Amino acid sequence: MITVEGLSKSFKVPKRSSGLRQATKALFHREHTIVDALKDISFSIEPGEIVGYIGPNGAGKSTTIKVMSGILVPDAGTCTIMGYTPWKDRVSYVQNIGVVFGQRSQLWWDVPVIDSFELLRDIYKIPEVEYKDNLDLLVETLELQSLLHSPVRQLSLGQRMRCEIAASLLPSPKILFLDEPTIGLDAVSKIAVRQFINTINKEKGVTIILTTHDMFDIEALADRVLLIGKGSILYDGKLNELRNRFGTHKTITVDYREHAKRFDIPGTSLLSWSSERAIFSVDTEQTMVSEVITQLSNQVELIDISIDAQPIEDIIVQLYKEYQI
Repeated sequence: MITVEGLSKSFKVPKRSSGLRQATKALFHREHTIVDALKDISFSIEPGEIVGYIGPNGAGKSTTIKVMSGILVPDAGTCTIMGYTPWKDRVSYVQNIGVVFGQRSQLWWDVPVIDSFELLRDIYKIPEVEYKDNLDLLVETLELQSLLHSPVRQLSLGQRMRCEIAASLLPSPKILFLDEPTIGLDAVSKIAVRQFINTINKEKGVTIILTTHDMFDIEALADRVLLIGKGSILYDGKLNELRNRFGTHKTITVDYREHAKRFDIPGTSLLSWSSERAIFSVDTEQTMVSEVITQLSNQVELIDISIDAQPIEDIIVQLYKEYQI
């Protein structure tokens, strides 16, 4: 469905030192620096996939999304999506995609939300029956009933983001580009949006490219991860493979009957200790969790045990460090 080959994009950025002399000089002769936002990017995405597109600030994520949505024209390379070249076949192409930029709005600021929805219906020429069915589903699922007749400028950031997602899905797109879709949402709204994204992916087969710094969004939604750094693709693989590669550490929290001595269990690090609770870090490549629990049960009377995997954010940080980005 999506094939990107050798995509490159650079920007000319003005360069000037501080001070009055430099400011005056810049009026007559301005120096520029060439910044390579994308360097020979290549990947492919199959229909129905949810792909997490991650990387630090300035890595090239939003530039890639803008090229794939037809907003930017690359300097080199090809991008074919559903048989279209986004920046060449833009009018026909955009009828098949939805785009949500967390920092940009497609809703009209001073009019009620429902008026923006109806204007989008006319722009995309959505059949009346399809529009009504989609609107009813989106309003119910994203809890927009109380927001429809409020001007967009009166909405909170979280409320606006829910309306933005609904606006992008009104035309029944085959591909959905989400750039920071849960920014500004509270915990309840984030869960609702994640569940909704999963639902449209499973029930309608919508292909989703998700760009975010919230690694919990990636963990909840994406099976595959693309890591971009300094304009180049550094990693393309399954999230489970990342866990197997970096997530070998687990945290074991143990509650027990009062015990006066600290524990010394090979292959573990004691993170915290009291007479009734201890927290261990275990490297599963060296020691099995079951062995740790067995040794603990031989020393104390266990009351409760909890085992936590390494947070996904820690795993991504390790990945960043490996590629020095």
